[in-house]
Amino acid sequence: MSGELHPLAPHTLPPFVGAADGSDPLFSAIIFIVILAVLGVGVFYLKLHAIPEQLAHKHGNTQSQLIMVLALLALFTHNNIFWVAALILALLKLPDFLTPINSISESLKKLTPEEADTPVGALEQTEEKQ
Repeated sequence: MSGELHPLAPHTLPPFVGAADGSDPLFSAIIFIVILAVLGVGVFYLKLHAIPEQLAHKHGNTQSQLIMVLALLALFTHNNIFWVAALILALLKLPDFLTPINSISESLKKLTPEEADTPVGALEQTEEKQ
């Protein structure tokens, strides 16, 4: 065999053709692109699932723990209804019922006499002794 090329053969090869040493630049580039794409899709997916938690934190919702649990359930079970419920809870501002009830309770404690703090049975026993 001679070292001469056939006259119809191309004298230069395109850059994506592997060299004789076994390197394959196109394969290496595709592997790099696929790894970056998988990481990018994963980051996007996790950022998407964190939207209700971020909204709850930004708005200072009282039910933020419930929103976080629903977002985690949606992430691990792939049931989108949990994510939608978490998003709705994060966007809605529920009224605060606990603060007025606590205020009423504290006011009633201040209005009652000291004897009212003792149990009912103890009051009956003191009345029988007298």
